[in-house]
Amino acid sequence: MDKVKKIFGGDTRQLGMIFALVALIIFFQIWTGGLTLTPDNVINIFQQNSYILVLAIGMVLVIIAGHIDLSVGSVAAFVGICVAIAMRDWGLSWWMGIIFGLAIGALVGAWQGLWTAYVGIPAFIVTLSGMLLFRGANQYVGKSNSVPVSEDFQVIGGGYLPEVGPDTGYNNLTVLIGLLLAVGIVVGSLRSRRALVKLGAEVEDAWVMWVRLALICAAIIGATLLFGSGRPGTSFPISGIILAVLVLLYGFISNRTVIGRHIYAVGGNRHAAELSGVKSKKVNFLVMMNMSILAALAGMIFVARSTASGPSDGVGWELDAIAAVFIGGAAVTGGVGTVVGSIVGGLVMAVLNNGLQLKGIGADATQMIKGLVLLVAVAFDVYNKSQGRVSLLGMLTRNFRRGGTDDDSAAPPPPSAATETTPVSETIRQSS
Repeated sequence: MDKVKKIFGGDTRQLGMIFALVALIIFFQIWTGGLTLTPDNVINIFQQNSYILVLAIGMVLVIIAGHIDLSVGSVAAFVGICVAIAMRDWGLSWWMGIIFGLAIGALVGAWQGLWTAYVGIPAFIVTLSGMLLFRGANQYVGKSNSVPVSEDFQVIGGGYLPEVGPDTGYNNLTVLIGLLLAVGIVVGSLRSRRALVKLGAEVEDAWVMWVRLALICAAIIGATLLFGSGRPGTSFPISGIILAVLVLLYGFISNRTVIGRHIYAVGGNRHAAELSGVKSKKVNFLVMMNMSILAALAGMIFVARSTASGPSDGVGWELDAIAAVFIGGAAVTGGVGTVVGSIVGGLVMAVLNNGLQLKGIGADATQMIKGLVLLVAVAFDVYNKSQGRVSLLGMLTRNFRRGGTDDDSAAPPPPSAATETTPVSETIRQSS
Protein backbone atom coordinates (compact mmCIF):
# COMPACT_ATOMS: atom_id res chain seq x y z
CA MET A 1 0.00 0.00 0.00
CA ASP A 2 2.89 2.37 0.68
CA LYS A 3 4.19 1.75 -2.83
CA VAL A 4 0.76 2.47 -4.28
CA LYS A 5 0.62 5.75 -2.34
CA LYS A 6 4.03 6.73 -3.72
CA ILE A 7 3.01 5.98 -7.29
CA PHE A 8 -0.19 7.99 -7.13
CA GLY A 9 1.21 10.80 -5.03
CA GLY A 10 -0.69 10.55 -1.76
CA ASP A 11 -3.50 8.81 0.06
CA THR A 12 -5.18 6.40 -2.35
CA ARG A 13 -8.57 7.57 -1.04
CA GLN A 14 -7.98 10.77 -2.96
CA LEU A 15 -8.21 8.79 -6.20
CA GLY A 16 -11.56 7.29 -5.27
CA MET A 17 -13.57 8.82 -8.12
CA ILE A 18 -11.05 7.80 -10.75
CA PHE A 19 -11.05 4.28 -9.37
CA ALA A 20 -14.85 4.41 -9.33
CA LEU A 21 -14.87 5.37 -13.01
CA VAL A 22 -12.55 2.50 -13.88
CA ALA A 23 -14.61 0.08 -11.79
CA LEU A 24 -17.79 1.29 -13.48
CA ILE A 25 -16.30 0.72 -16.92
CA ILE A 26 -15.15 -2.78 -15.97
CA PHE A 27 -18.56 -3.59 -14.46
CA PHE A 28 -20.48 -2.56 -17.56
CA GLN A 29 -17.93 -4.20 -19.84
CA ILE A 30 -18.67 -7.51 -18.12
CA TRP A 31 -22.42 -6.95 -17.73
CA THR A 32 -22.94 -5.94 -21.36
CA GLY A 33 -20.84 -8.79 -22.73
CA GLY A 34 -17.99 -6.57 -23.95
CA LEU A 35 -20.12 -3.87 -25.63
CA THR A 36 -18.94 -0.97 -23.45
CA LEU A 37 -15.34 -0.84 -24.69
CA THR A 38 -15.99 -1.34 -28.37
CA PRO A 39 -14.50 1.49 -30.46
CA ASP A 40 -17.87 2.63 -31.80
CA ASN A 41 -19.43 2.78 -28.33
CA VAL A 42 -16.52 4.70 -26.79
CA ILE A 43 -16.63 7.23 -29.62
CA ASN A 44 -20.39 7.49 -29.15
CA ILE A 45 -19.99 8.17 -25.41
CA PHE A 46 -17.69 11.10 -26.10
CA GLN A 47 -19.85 12.55 -28.85
CA GLN A 48 -23.08 12.21 -26.91
CA ASN A 49 -21.69 13.86 -23.77
CA SER A 50 -19.15 16.36 -25.07
CA TYR A 51 -21.52 19.31 -24.69
CA ILE A 52 -22.30 18.35 -21.06
CA LEU A 53 -18.57 18.12 -20.29
CA VAL A 54 -18.04 21.57 -21.83
CA LEU A 55 -20.79 22.91 -19.57
CA ALA A 56 -19.17 21.21 -16.57
CA ILE A 57 -15.92 23.12 -17.18
CA GLY A 58 -17.71 26.44 -16.87
CA MET A 59 -20.02 25.28 -14.10
CA VAL A 60 -17.17 24.21 -11.83
CA LEU A 61 -15.78 27.75 -11.87
CA VAL A 62 -19.23 29.13 -11.08
CA ILE A 63 -19.64 26.74 -8.17
CA ILE A 64 -16.09 27.35 -6.90
CA ALA A 65 -16.96 31.06 -6.79
CA GLY A 66 -19.96 30.19 -4.62
CA HIS A 67 -22.74 30.53 -7.21
CA ILE A 68 -24.97 28.32 -9.34
CA ASP A 69 -26.17 28.76 -12.94
CA LEU A 70 -29.57 27.32 -13.84
CA SER A 71 -29.77 29.00 -17.24
CA VAL A 72 -27.06 27.15 -19.18
CA GLY A 73 -29.45 24.82 -21.00
CA SER A 74 -31.71 27.67 -22.09
CA VAL A 75 -28.75 29.85 -23.11
CA ALA A 76 -27.32 26.97 -25.16
CA ALA A 77 -30.67 26.47 -26.90
CA PHE A 78 -31.11 30.21 -27.56
CA VAL A 79 -27.63 30.52 -29.08
CA GLY A 80 -28.18 27.38 -31.14
CA ILE A 81 -31.36 28.66 -32.78
CA CYS A 82 -29.86 32.12 -33.38
CA VAL A 83 -26.82 30.63 -35.11
CA ALA A 84 -28.92 28.24 -37.20
CA ILE A 85 -31.21 31.04 -38.40
CA ALA A 86 -28.30 33.42 -39.04
CA MET A 87 -26.50 30.84 -41.16
CA ARG A 88 -29.69 30.03 -43.08
CA ASP A 89 -30.98 33.57 -43.64
CA TRP A 90 -27.81 35.66 -43.63
CA GLY A 91 -25.53 33.18 -45.38
CA LEU A 92 -22.91 33.14 -42.62
CA SER A 93 -20.06 30.67 -43.07
CA TRP A 94 -19.52 28.00 -40.41
CA TRP A 95 -16.68 29.89 -38.73
CA MET A 96 -18.61 33.17 -38.76
CA GLY A 97 -21.53 31.29 -37.25
CA ILE A 98 -19.30 30.10 -34.38
CA ILE A 99 -18.02 33.63 -33.73
CA PHE A 100 -21.57 34.95 -33.85
CA GLY A 101 -22.72 32.34 -31.34
CA LEU A 102 -19.85 33.04 -28.94
CA ALA A 103 -20.61 36.77 -29.16
CA ILE A 104 -24.25 36.13 -28.21
CA GLY A 105 -23.05 34.00 -25.30
CA ALA A 106 -20.78 36.80 -24.13
CA LEU A 107 -23.64 39.31 -24.23
CA VAL A 108 -25.93 36.98 -22.30
CA GLY A 109 -23.15 36.36 -19.77
CA ALA A 110 -22.55 40.08 -19.38
CA TRP A 111 -26.27 40.59 -18.75
CA GLN A 112 -26.40 37.94 -16.04
CA GLY A 113 -23.01 38.90 -14.62
CA LEU A 114 -24.15 42.52 -14.27
CA TRP A 115 -27.17 41.58 -12.16
CA THR A 116 -25.18 39.12 -10.07
CA ALA A 117 -21.94 41.02 -9.50
CA TYR A 118 -22.93 44.68 -9.49
CA VAL A 119 -26.62 44.74 -8.56
CA GLY A 120 -26.15 42.06 -5.94
CA ILE A 121 -28.99 39.70 -6.86
CA PRO A 122 -28.09 36.07 -6.02
CA ALA A 123 -26.97 34.08 -9.07
CA PHE A 124 -29.63 31.46 -8.31
CA ILE A 125 -32.39 34.04 -8.89
CA VAL A 126 -30.69 35.71 -11.85
CA THR A 127 -30.11 32.45 -13.68
CA LEU A 128 -33.55 31.09 -12.79
CA SER A 129 -34.89 34.20 -14.49
CA GLY A 130 -32.49 33.58 -17.37
CA MET A 131 -33.66 29.99 -17.70
CA LEU A 132 -37.22 31.19 -18.28
CA LEU A 133 -36.23 34.21 -20.36
CA PHE A 134 -33.94 32.47 -22.83
CA ARG A 135 -36.14 29.38 -23.09
CA GLY A 136 -38.94 31.65 -24.20
CA ALA A 137 -36.55 33.56 -26.47
CA ASN A 138 -35.51 30.29 -28.13
CA GLN A 139 -39.10 29.45 -28.95
CA TYR A 140 -39.89 33.03 -30.01
CA VAL A 141 -36.95 33.39 -32.37
CA GLY A 142 -37.33 29.93 -33.85
CA LYS A 143 -41.14 30.00 -33.78
CA SER A 144 -40.93 26.55 -32.13
CA ASN A 145 -39.56 25.07 -35.36
CA SER A 146 -36.41 23.06 -36.08
CA VAL A 147 -33.81 24.84 -38.20
CA PRO A 148 -31.09 22.78 -39.95
CA VAL A 149 -27.43 23.80 -40.15
CA SER A 150 -24.91 23.36 -42.95
CA GLU A 151 -22.70 20.29 -43.32
CA ASP A 152 -19.58 22.39 -42.74
CA PHE A 153 -20.93 23.48 -39.36
CA GLN A 154 -21.87 19.90 -38.44
CA VAL A 155 -18.18 18.95 -38.28
CA ILE A 156 -17.66 20.52 -34.83
CA GLY A 157 -20.23 18.19 -33.31
CA GLY A 158 -20.29 15.13 -35.52
CA GLY A 159 -16.94 15.20 -37.31
CA TYR A 160 -13.81 13.11 -36.82
CA LEU A 161 -10.10 13.49 -37.40
CA PRO A 162 -9.44 12.85 -41.11
CA GLU A 163 -7.66 9.85 -42.59
CA VAL A 164 -4.05 10.59 -43.54
CA GLY A 165 -1.14 8.45 -44.68
CA PRO A 166 -1.09 4.75 -45.54
CA ASP A 167 -3.73 2.20 -44.54
CA THR A 168 -2.59 0.79 -41.17
CA GLY A 169 -5.94 -0.39 -39.90
CA TYR A 170 -6.06 2.62 -37.58
CA ASN A 171 -6.71 6.32 -38.01
CA ASN A 172 -3.12 7.49 -38.32
CA LEU A 173 -3.76 11.02 -37.10
CA THR A 174 -5.46 9.75 -33.93
CA VAL A 175 -2.56 7.39 -33.23
CA LEU A 176 -0.01 10.14 -33.91
CA ILE A 177 -1.69 12.56 -31.50
CA GLY A 178 -1.83 9.88 -28.80
CA LEU A 179 1.87 9.05 -29.22
CA LEU A 180 2.85 12.72 -29.14
CA LEU A 181 0.81 13.20 -25.97
CA ALA A 182 2.51 10.24 -24.28
CA VAL A 183 5.96 11.45 -25.33
CA GLY A 184 5.16 14.99 -24.15
CA ILE A 185 4.15 13.73 -20.71
CA VAL A 186 7.36 11.70 -20.36
CA VAL A 187 9.58 14.56 -21.55
CA GLY A 188 7.80 17.05 -19.27
CA SER A 189 8.23 14.79 -16.24
CA LEU A 190 11.93 14.29 -16.95
CA ARG A 191 12.51 18.02 -17.41
CA SER A 192 10.73 18.80 -14.16
CA ARG A 193 12.80 16.20 -12.35
CA ARG A 194 16.08 17.57 -13.73
CA ALA A 195 15.10 21.11 -12.75
CA LEU A 196 14.42 20.02 -9.18
CA VAL A 197 17.71 18.11 -9.01
CA LYS A 198 19.60 21.21 -10.14
CA LEU A 199 17.92 23.23 -7.40
CA GLY A 200 18.90 20.61 -4.85
CA ALA A 201 15.28 19.84 -4.02
CA GLU A 202 14.13 16.45 -2.85
CA VAL A 203 12.80 14.26 -5.65
CA GLU A 204 10.80 11.03 -5.63
CA ASP A 205 12.42 7.67 -6.30
CA ALA A 206 13.09 7.06 -9.98
CA TRP A 207 11.11 3.82 -10.01
CA VAL A 208 8.04 5.64 -8.72
CA MET A 209 8.19 8.14 -11.57
CA TRP A 210 8.73 5.45 -14.21
CA VAL A 211 5.92 3.22 -12.96
CA ARG A 212 3.54 6.17 -12.93
CA LEU A 213 4.59 7.22 -16.42
CA ALA A 214 4.21 3.67 -17.66
CA LEU A 215 0.64 3.49 -16.34
CA ILE A 216 -0.29 6.87 -17.80
CA CYS A 217 1.25 6.10 -21.19
CA ALA A 218 -0.40 2.68 -21.29
CA ALA A 219 -3.79 4.30 -20.64
CA ILE A 220 -3.20 6.95 -23.34
CA ILE A 221 -2.01 4.45 -25.95
CA GLY A 222 -4.85 2.03 -25.13
CA ALA A 223 -7.44 4.80 -25.53
CA THR A 224 -5.72 5.99 -28.72
CA LEU A 225 -5.86 2.56 -30.34
CA LEU A 226 -9.48 2.22 -29.26
CA PHE A 227 -10.49 5.52 -30.86
CA GLY A 228 -8.36 4.87 -33.93
CA SER A 229 -9.77 1.42 -34.68
CA GLY A 230 -13.43 2.31 -35.17
CA ARG A 231 -15.40 1.67 -38.32
CA PRO A 232 -14.09 3.37 -41.50
CA GLY A 233 -14.71 7.09 -41.48
CA THR A 234 -14.64 7.41 -37.69
CA SER A 235 -11.81 8.29 -35.31
CA PHE A 236 -11.33 10.65 -32.38
CA PRO A 237 -14.23 13.17 -32.51
CA ILE A 238 -13.61 16.83 -33.29
CA SER A 239 -15.76 17.65 -30.26
CA GLY A 240 -13.27 15.62 -28.19
CA ILE A 241 -10.42 17.78 -29.51
CA ILE A 242 -12.36 20.92 -28.51
CA LEU A 243 -12.98 19.46 -25.07
CA ALA A 244 -9.31 18.50 -24.59
CA VAL A 245 -8.18 22.03 -25.48
CA LEU A 246 -10.68 23.51 -23.02
CA VAL A 247 -9.54 21.17 -20.23
CA LEU A 248 -5.90 22.19 -20.73
CA LEU A 249 -6.78 25.88 -21.00
CA TYR A 250 -9.06 26.07 -17.97
CA GLY A 251 -6.87 23.75 -15.94
CA PHE A 252 -4.04 26.22 -16.51
CA ILE A 253 -6.23 29.23 -15.74
CA SER A 254 -7.59 27.79 -12.50
CA ASN A 255 -4.24 26.57 -11.19
CA ARG A 256 -1.60 28.90 -12.65
CA THR A 257 -3.10 32.36 -13.01
CA VAL A 258 -4.03 35.16 -10.63
CA ILE A 259 -7.66 35.22 -11.74
CA GLY A 260 -7.88 31.50 -11.10
CA ARG A 261 -6.60 31.87 -7.54
CA HIS A 262 -8.97 34.80 -7.01
CA ILE A 263 -11.95 32.63 -7.99
CA TYR A 264 -10.99 30.13 -5.29
CA ALA A 265 -10.44 32.95 -2.80
CA VAL A 266 -13.83 34.56 -3.46
CA GLY A 267 -15.58 31.21 -3.16
CA GLY A 268 -13.74 30.33 0.03
CA ASN A 269 -14.39 33.60 1.84
CA ARG A 270 -15.49 36.63 -0.15
CA HIS A 271 -15.01 39.18 2.63
CA ALA A 272 -11.51 37.98 3.45
CA ALA A 273 -10.66 38.01 -0.24
CA GLU A 274 -11.83 41.61 -0.58
CA LEU A 275 -9.73 42.61 2.42
CA SER A 276 -6.77 41.02 0.65
CA GLY A 277 -7.31 43.17 -2.44
CA VAL A 278 -9.40 40.82 -4.58
CA LYS A 279 -12.06 42.57 -6.67
CA SER A 280 -14.88 40.14 -6.02
CA LYS A 281 -17.39 41.92 -8.26
CA LYS A 282 -15.06 41.63 -11.23
CA VAL A 283 -14.41 37.96 -10.46
CA ASN A 284 -18.13 37.18 -10.23
CA PHE A 285 -18.85 39.08 -13.43
CA LEU A 286 -16.16 37.19 -15.37
CA VAL A 287 -17.24 33.82 -13.98
CA MET A 288 -20.85 34.34 -15.07
CA MET A 289 -19.84 35.65 -18.49
CA ASN A 290 -17.47 32.75 -19.03
CA MET A 291 -20.24 30.28 -18.17
CA SER A 292 -22.55 31.69 -20.82
CA ILE A 293 -19.79 31.67 -23.44
CA LEU A 294 -19.17 27.97 -22.76
CA ALA A 295 -22.92 27.36 -22.78
CA ALA A 296 -23.02 28.94 -26.23
CA LEU A 297 -20.22 26.65 -27.39
CA ALA A 298 -21.97 23.61 -25.91
CA GLY A 299 -25.19 24.57 -27.68
CA MET A 300 -23.43 24.85 -31.03
CA ILE A 301 -21.71 21.48 -30.56
CA PHE A 302 -25.07 19.86 -29.84
CA VAL A 303 -26.77 21.53 -32.82
CA ALA A 304 -23.88 20.49 -35.06
CA ARG A 305 -24.17 16.86 -33.98
CA SER A 306 -27.97 16.75 -34.24
CA THR A 307 -27.80 18.66 -37.59
CA ALA A 308 -30.56 21.08 -36.53
CA SER A 309 -31.64 23.37 -33.70
CA GLY A 310 -35.04 22.79 -32.12
CA PRO A 311 -37.30 24.11 -29.35
CA SER A 312 -36.53 21.20 -26.98
CA ASP A 313 -32.75 21.64 -27.04
CA GLY A 314 -31.04 22.22 -23.69
CA VAL A 315 -33.78 20.83 -21.45
CA GLY A 316 -32.19 19.47 -18.25
CA TRP A 317 -28.62 20.22 -19.30
CA GLU A 318 -27.98 22.41 -16.27
CA LEU A 319 -28.81 19.51 -13.95
CA ASP A 320 -26.40 17.16 -15.71
CA ALA A 321 -23.62 19.76 -15.58
CA ILE A 322 -24.22 20.49 -11.89
CA ALA A 323 -24.28 16.77 -11.09
CA ALA A 324 -20.97 16.26 -12.91
CA VAL A 325 -19.35 19.07 -10.91
CA PHE A 326 -20.53 17.84 -7.51
CA ILE A 327 -19.69 14.21 -8.24
CA GLY A 328 -16.28 15.45 -9.36
CA GLY A 329 -15.53 16.98 -5.98
CA ALA A 330 -16.83 20.54 -5.82
CA ALA A 331 -18.19 21.81 -2.51
CA VAL A 332 -21.69 23.21 -2.24
CA THR A 333 -20.37 26.14 -0.20
CA GLY A 334 -17.79 27.10 -2.84
CA GLY A 335 -14.01 27.38 -2.79
CA VAL A 336 -13.38 23.72 -3.68
CA GLY A 337 -13.31 21.95 -7.04
CA THR A 338 -11.15 21.18 -10.06
CA VAL A 339 -11.66 21.13 -13.81
CA VAL A 340 -10.30 17.60 -14.15
CA GLY A 341 -12.50 16.40 -11.29
CA SER A 342 -15.58 17.75 -13.06
CA ILE A 343 -14.62 15.93 -16.26
CA VAL A 344 -14.20 12.70 -14.28
CA GLY A 345 -17.60 13.26 -12.65
CA GLY A 346 -19.14 13.89 -16.06
CA LEU A 347 -17.60 10.71 -17.44
CA VAL A 348 -18.99 8.73 -14.51
CA MET A 349 -22.48 9.92 -15.39
CA ALA A 350 -21.85 9.33 -19.11
CA VAL A 351 -20.65 5.75 -18.61
CA LEU A 352 -23.55 5.09 -16.24
CA ASN A 353 -26.07 6.40 -18.77
CA ASN A 354 -24.51 4.47 -21.63
CA GLY A 355 -24.22 1.20 -19.73
CA LEU A 356 -27.85 1.31 -18.62
CA GLN A 357 -28.97 2.08 -22.16
CA LEU A 358 -27.00 -0.88 -23.53
CA LYS A 359 -28.85 -3.12 -21.08
CA GLY A 360 -32.21 -1.67 -22.06
CA ILE A 361 -32.90 -0.06 -18.69
CA GLY A 362 -35.78 2.42 -18.94
CA ALA A 363 -35.39 6.18 -18.63
CA ASP A 364 -37.33 6.18 -15.35
CA ALA A 365 -34.95 3.74 -13.63
CA THR A 366 -31.94 5.52 -15.15
CA GLN A 367 -33.00 8.85 -13.65
CA MET A 368 -33.50 7.29 -10.22
CA ILE A 369 -30.09 5.61 -10.33
CA LYS A 370 -28.38 8.85 -11.37
CA GLY A 371 -30.10 10.68 -8.52
CA LEU A 372 -28.92 8.12 -6.00
CA VAL A 373 -25.36 8.23 -7.34
CA LEU A 374 -25.27 12.02 -6.93
CA LEU A 375 -26.73 11.85 -3.42
CA VAL A 376 -24.35 9.11 -2.24
CA ALA A 377 -21.28 10.85 -3.72
CA VAL A 378 -22.00 14.16 -2.00
CA ALA A 379 -23.14 12.50 1.24
CA PHE A 380 -19.89 10.52 1.44
CA ASP A 381 -17.88 13.70 0.95
CA VAL A 382 -19.88 15.52 3.64
CA TYR A 383 -19.42 12.58 6.02
CA ASN A 384 -15.64 12.62 5.57
CA LYS A 385 -15.55 16.34 6.31
CA SER A 386 -17.73 15.96 9.40
CA GLN A 387 -15.34 13.32 10.73
CA GLY A 388 -12.36 15.62 10.21
CA ARG A 389 -10.94 13.44 7.45
CA VAL A 390 -9.46 14.46 4.15
CA SER A 391 -12.29 15.10 1.69
CA LEU A 392 -12.21 12.26 -0.79
CA LEU A 393 -13.98 14.11 -3.57
CA GLY A 394 -12.66 17.58 -2.88
CA MET A 395 -9.04 16.42 -3.24
CA LEU A 396 -9.33 13.50 -5.65
CA THR A 397 -7.43 15.10 -8.54
CA ARG A 398 -5.13 17.57 -6.82
CA ASN A 399 -2.52 15.13 -5.58
CA PHE A 400 -2.98 12.92 -8.62
CA ARG A 401 -1.94 15.89 -10.75
CA ARG A 402 0.87 16.79 -8.39
CA GLY A 403 1.98 13.19 -8.36
CA GLY A 404 2.22 13.24 -12.16
CA THR A 405 4.87 16.00 -12.13
CA ASP A 406 6.78 17.89 -9.52
CA ASP A 407 6.37 21.08 -11.44
CA ASP A 408 3.47 22.13 -9.26
CA SER A 409 5.90 23.68 -6.83
CA ALA A 410 5.68 26.73 -9.05
CA ALA A 411 2.17 27.47 -7.87
CA PRO A 412 0.08 26.68 -4.82
CA PRO A 413 -2.42 23.84 -5.21
CA PRO A 414 -6.13 24.57 -5.50
CA PRO A 415 -7.93 24.88 -2.18
CA SER A 416 -9.34 21.59 -0.97
CA ALA A 417 -11.24 20.36 2.01
CA ALA A 418 -7.94 19.91 3.78
CA THR A 419 -6.96 23.53 3.23
CA GLU A 420 -10.27 25.36 3.45
CA THR A 421 -9.19 26.98 6.70
CA THR A 422 -6.01 28.45 5.21
CA PRO A 423 -6.22 32.26 5.36
CA VAL A 424 -7.24 33.64 2.01
CA SER A 425 -4.67 36.41 2.26
CA GLU A 426 -1.91 33.80 2.50
CA THR A 427 -3.22 31.97 -0.55
CA ILE A 428 -3.26 35.17 -2.58
CA ARG A 429 0.17 36.17 -1.34
CA GLN A 430 1.61 32.84 -2.50
CA SER A 431 -0.03 33.04 -5.91
CA SER A 432 1.27 36.57 -6.42
